[in-house]
Amino acid sequence: MKRIGIISDTHAYWDKKYEIYLKDCDEVWHAGDIGSLEVADKFEAMKPIFRAVYGNCDGYDIRTRYPEVLRFKCEKVDVLLKHIGGYPGRYDYSVRNILYYSPPNLFVDGHSHILKIMPDKTLNLLHINPGAAGLQGFHKERTIVRLSIKGNKMIDCEVITLSDNNN
Repeated sequence: MKRIGIISDTHAYWDKKYEIYLKDCDEVWHAGDIGSLEVADKFEAMKPIFRAVYGNCDGYDIRTRYPEVLRFKCEKVDVLLKHIGGYPGRYDYSVRNILYYSPPNLFVDGHSHILKIMPDKTLNLLHINPGAAGLQGFHKERTIVRLSIKGNKMIDCEVITLSDNNN
């Protein structure tokens, strides 16, 4: 079983709470708009496996380190990670063909700053957008998601709301 931390849209902001809530994870997945190499380096220094994609606000430095789309297996779950992806019934054109012709079991994206965890019954996949963990944007709450993957099952999904202070 693997414990996964899912985060997005940090926009160059580092919160010490990331370490508190993600330190016991086996893997941390960042769905783009990391914002700076300094933040990326801090995630990588935490030592769980760090997987990330770049977002539309990320500069050349982030884009040379991380891909636009990342597909991989975690346990027996096929995962697709992309920054701009939409959601079930309204997928972005840039990922629609991948999803319809070769759907993963889990599709993770960011960009909207809107927390969404929902099944796509048509494609038989789970969609997760962890919302935004940084300060930049219109979101009212900063959130991250944790879940466990055991074999081909996704279990124990939880949303963590980060307060605006750093206490």
